[in-house]
Amino acid sequence: MPEIAFDTATLGYIRLFEERTGARVKDCLEAEDKLVFLVLPGEIHKAVGPGGVLVDRLKGLLHKEIQVVEYADEPEALARNIFYFYSPRLVEFAPKGSGRHVTVTVDPAWKARAIGKGGKNLKIARAILLRHSDVVSVSVA
Repeated sequence: MPEIAFDTATLGYIRLFEERTGARVKDCLEAEDKLVFLVLPGEIHKAVGPGGVLVDRLKGLLHKEIQVVEYADEPEALARNIFYFYSPRLVEFAPKGSGRHVTVTVDPAWKARAIGKGGKNLKIARAILLRHSDVVSVSVA
């Protein structure tokens, strides 16, 4: 995996996030008009706060949508964490070029929301997985 370099703005977002939540950030990326923070394993509850209060405060402060994902070394666990809100039932991998394709199966009632408008959530998931695994494409079933 290539080393991830952060620009000054991203470093500022990470510092602010860590100061406000007390959670440690593994990665931060801007994708689909959203700031996505990957927090270290076990720190998701600290990062979000009771009832999501800390994320809501940060949204107001930064005037940006924010998504918090718990990092995992294992690509299957990371994919499950990315789609956590849509109750993933199954995560399957298939070879694709020099990497792998992942299909995340969710409750059919949540499928459209898991994909997001214009595939927004799939693009975010792909951006995260590309940075931290050999996954090159993502679909929701």
